[in-house]
Amino acid sequence: MPLTQFTNLDFEDIKTQIKDYLRSNSNFTDFDFEGSNLSVLIDTLAYNSYITAYNSNMVANEVFIDSATLRENVAALARNIGYTPRSKKSAKAKVSFFVDTSSYATQPLTLTLKAGIVAVSNSFAATNYSFAIMNDITAPVVDNIAEFNEVDIYEGSYLTKTFTYRETGNNVPIERFILPNDSIDTSTIRVTVSPNSAATNLKTIYNLTDNIIDVTNTSLIFLLQEVADEKYEVIFGDGKFGKKLEDSNFITVNYISTNGEDANGVNSFTFTGNIEDNSGVAVTEGISDLAAVTAAQNGAEIESVSSIKKYAPLVYSAQNRAVTADDYKAIISNIYSNTESVSVYGGEDTDPPQFGKVFISIKPKNGKYLSQIEKIELKNKLKRYTVAGILPNLIDLKYLFIEMDTSAYYNANATNSVDALRTAINTTLNTFAKSTELNTFGARFKYSKAARLVDQTDTAITSNITRIAMRRDLRPALSDLATYELCYGNAFNVNSLNGYNIKSSGFSVSGINGTVYISDIPNADRKTGRVILFKLLSSNQVAVIRNNIGTIDYARGEILINALIITSTILSTNQPIIQISGTPKSYDVIGLQDLYLQLDTSNSLITMVSDTISSGEDISGSNYIVSSSFPNGRTDRESPLVRGVPQYTSVTGTEATNVQEVDTSYATTYTTSTTFNSTEVAANNVSGGYSY
Repeated sequence: MPLTQFTNLDFEDIKTQIKDYLRSNSNFTDFDFEGSNLSVLIDTLAYNSYITAYNSNMVANEVFIDSATLRENVAALARNIGYTPRSKKSAKAKVSFFVDTSSYATQPLTLTLKAGIVAVSNSFAATNYSFAIMNDITAPVVDNIAEFNEVDIYEGSYLTKTFTYRETGNNVPIERFILPNDSIDTSTIRVTVSPNSAATNLKTIYNLTDNIIDVTNTSLIFLLQEVADEKYEVIFGDGKFGKKLEDSNFITVNYISTNGEDANGVNSFTFTGNIEDNSGVAVTEGISDLAAVTAAQNGAEIESVSSIKKYAPLVYSAQNRAVTADDYKAIISNIYSNTESVSVYGGEDTDPPQFGKVFISIKPKNGKYLSQIEKIELKNKLKRYTVAGILPNLIDLKYLFIEMDTSAYYNANATNSVDALRTAINTTLNTFAKSTELNTFGARFKYSKAARLVDQTDTAITSNITRIAMRRDLRPALSDLATYELCYGNAFNVNSLNGYNIKSSGFSVSGINGTVYISDIPNADRKTGRVILFKLLSSNQVAVIRNNIGTIDYARGEILINALIITSTILSTNQPIIQISGTPKSYDVIGLQDLYLQLDTSNSLITMVSDTISSGEDISGSNYIVSSSFPNGRTDRESPLVRGVPQYTSVTGTEATNVQEVDTSYATTYTTSTTFNSTEVAANNVSGGYSY
């Protein structure tokens, strides 16, 4: 009789299978398995089978990178395809200081800042962080001053580990060179090798490599691999790939154990380093305070298991060369740990086409943009992977903001507080704004989902009418004659051939007194139009100052502004901005190419409207408040409901001949009754938003 296959992981099912097997045997036909002592033996056998099956299942899972759960197993499987998980990353700051040697009895020629801890942060989040440098820095003394400018300092503890290389008779190292600390930033590891422990003054520097391309038997290289407990092992060459160590060689490894992203933002430091003059004498006087050039940034946590599973196969498929867009994404995420999202597209997809170029936009985890130094470092690293003749271009990402104007209807009998209801809607939208469906390249704002989330916030909400606007923030070059181009990646809706479909915040232009705004006048085809400059006289009266300062392509979602000298703006974040918004043709807005999509809840509006039909207050609907599905009729972004007091101004001379009345009859809300006074409107203060 064949043996039953125990493939079930349920204890009771295994037990039943054992009983069925025994009953099929004539020796146990009449046994009472529930009441006999054999029941204990069956329970024991079933339990043993259950544990064995469970362990076998878990072991089998750990064999494959997709199903493995233990980090050391995932790291080992990734290592088999040539992928080394990213380590923790130290937050890096730049500081400058000087040393005044005028009071020294003997004037030194140079001063050297020694490797190791050089500064401690002044209390930051109730913690003091240590910052170190990995190599000595020497500065000349000129006119009794030694300047240390823009020194890169790295957060963490500066540690040293030494090993002595020993071999067996078969030329096999006796010990593995495992660094005993976790939380190591592997980019800070420095390795030197001396002939023996008595000759530590004779040091040879070995360099980290991540592949064996161009490595010879004399290359002074070492490799790293992650082992158990997030620790790292240093591996040296074997005489074929990389120089082989000799017996009794003394190995010194210096590195930083870091707190990762916790130190991001530190910008105040106290000097605690060691300085020596050219004679080796310690310097303790004349040291100035440390001036932070840039705050600590780009600290990051160790790569997560889910990230390893995602990127290890991608990097393997890229084979250390960047050809496809996915190759670039995988390689960039591997070589730049601060990557949050990447957009890559070829020059053939641009208008006009730019063949031979690859355009790359990166959203860093910390901050809005890459610094110029980071761009240069990344371009240099990418040269190792790019195909000859292809030029990678790192460009600043462009933020595309979505603004919601929601009229939320509620049953007054189902809620005790309209303010609490509004707060709940705000919370819902803020949560949605932080989700992974947005905040990435290639994201799509799903209008139906956003509207449904508002309805599902509370049972008191009966429905909502939500209008959508998309916005870009223009960063003008103040007082410079400049042209500007804004691409939205989505078509504009032409609400009216009379114009004023595009709205802007206020700004000032050279040669024109007062605050001006940008808007549009469509052509008859509703596909293109011209950009105008106007002053706001009242909520429905404008004076056109310049009738043609650029063009707008509604179908492509592009605005071109001719040469203009902008002198100031009403809004400012870290720098002056002009917010320019319009209604998209489709309320499902996408983040095209280098557009990074975000829902700007700070510039969104929630209007609470009582649903008098649902509450039974007005079942005939005679006084029902109707909310328009179309945008309001204002010509500017300085709406009293949204941006505070509008910037009205006066006109004189020729400006007075261009005064126009603008139709604002399609307001956001209106009522079927002439007795209606006003709707309840949520307060919403000015919030500059983000610049791009």
